[in-house]
Amino acid sequence: MSTLYLIPSLISEEAVETIPSYILDAVRTCKVIFAENERTSRRFLKKLDRSIVIDDFEWHTIHNAEQETTQALQQAIRADKNIAIISEAGCPGIADPGQFLIAEAQKMNCKIKPLVGPSSILLALMASGMNGQHFEFVGYLPVDAQERNKKIKELELSSEKDHSTKIFIETPYRNQVLLESLLKQCQSKTRICIGADITGPMESIVTKTVAEWKRSPPTLPKIPVIFLIQS
Repeated sequence: MSTLYLIPSLISEEAVETIPSYILDAVRTCKVIFAENERTSRRFLKKLDRSIVIDDFEWHTIHNAEQETTQALQQAIRADKNIAIISEAGCPGIADPGQFLIAEAQKMNCKIKPLVGPSSILLALMASGMNGQHFEFVGYLPVDAQERNKKIKELELSSEKDHSTKIFIETPYRNQVLLESLLKQCQSKTRICIGADITGPMESIVTKTVAEWKRSPPTLPKIPVIFLIQS
């Protein structure tokens, strides 16, 4: 019977120690790999073990041609081959593509094995001091300034109403713009956590109120940053 392994990958390229050793054991049982980015996934596996023979695997890229990719998965499951899904960073299916393949595997009654690894969403929440009993990850906020400001207000109001933590991300080059919007739109008592370069050499996870951030506003580097608010 085929098993689909959900393989967590590095958040920071140098943080190899964040990947448990049993991940490599699982990969070695697989014949087929579906990767968000084949090139970086090959490099990731070589970081784990230089002796691994990358070309022994049948590689497929997770892309917009869902029908073609799904058919390749179906064939692998019917052939009783073990399969791995590797996303670009963190855990497959969590703020990363791959869920349509997992959904198809569920329909086919394939055994699905999620494996433990780093998730910036959970690591930031753990370190934030915010509500870990009730939280919501909302992905990216709108790019348009007016729509973004409206969404920030909605999230803050929702957080205040049910005491929940709201978690979101942004592309590195828009980090500063998003922070400035948060400081302008949110109430002075609202707490904002900024988690930067999680698991990496420049890791910083700091929570302050809007009023405190305004007294000493940071300049955010163009690196992966995750934002959390609680009102």
